[in-house]
Amino acid sequence: MDLARTSSGKTHRDENFPVASFLIAPRHRAPILAFYDFVRAADDIADHPTLSAQEKLDLLDALEDALIGKTDEDAPVARRLRDICRDRGLDPQHARDLIVAFKRDVTQLRYRDWDDLIDYCRYSAMPVGRFVCDVHGEDAGRVWAANDALCAALQVINHLQDCGKDYRSLDRVYLTQDSLAANGAAVEMLAQDKAPPPLLAALRELNEKTARLLVQSRPFADLIDDARLAMEVGAIQTLAEHLVARLAVADPLADKVHDGKLGFAAKGAIGAIGALLRRLSRPRAASTASPGARQ
Repeated sequence: MDLARTSSGKTHRDENFPVASFLIAPRHRAPILAFYDFVRAADDIADHPTLSAQEKLDLLDALEDALIGKTDEDAPVARRLRDICRDRGLDPQHARDLIVAFKRDVTQLRYRDWDDLIDYCRYSAMPVGRFVCDVHGEDAGRVWAANDALCAALQVINHLQDCGKDYRSLDRVYLTQDSLAANGAAVEMLAQDKAPPPLLAALRELNEKTARLLVQSRPFADLIDDARLAMEVGAIQTLAEHLVARLAVADPLADKVHDGKLGFAAKGAIGAIGALLRRLSRPRAASTASPGARQ
């Protein structure tokens, strides 16, 4: 499989949120980056400007087949992730869920309502955090609910800030149809240089729902056993909250939503340090347990 012809050239350093930053322990970075490279290859296929829909679906099928060893097709990103999953006992289903999302990007260009959009996030975003938690050996029953809320929020934030570009370049509209209709907005407004009031109202409505997701995800960092992962999640939570606050007043068609690299790093550092300080200030389990409870 010649993935070079579909590659966008993007790397994990081009993403809006940290991916396997220096906060992650070195032993965990290789599987996370292998997962990222697989997902990036699939994303590039789905977003390719000249491939037909059927060509994209065929390539995504072939990439998934290579991941699960169903074919001998040469796809280094799939082989690398397959080997890592086998060696570390990780479930490749998370990567396969992403393939479902990228196929949906090819075949579904509009989303009916919030539930429809969150169902998309179930495949496009939540598996990313779940895989990272699995890599660290975190308890799925304890952390997945908060992970899912944070990952869905990150996905919707990206949709909101990129809404004009997604419409103009791919004819994809993640702003839900019911929200657009309720505010008197039309998808064609996304082609303008400045969002008219009805479109801004729809954007604000979806942004408020995203803010509620971030309330649900706020305990996430404190539920994580691995201190370095907790700091990474703390950084991401803080960055997401900042972007939601920015989207509450900005026009993503006309305004820059993201900070520059320095501001991005500073806000992430505040979140990471906050997660670490909360961890350090927690009472030690042994010191708070009764003598009978320690036996």
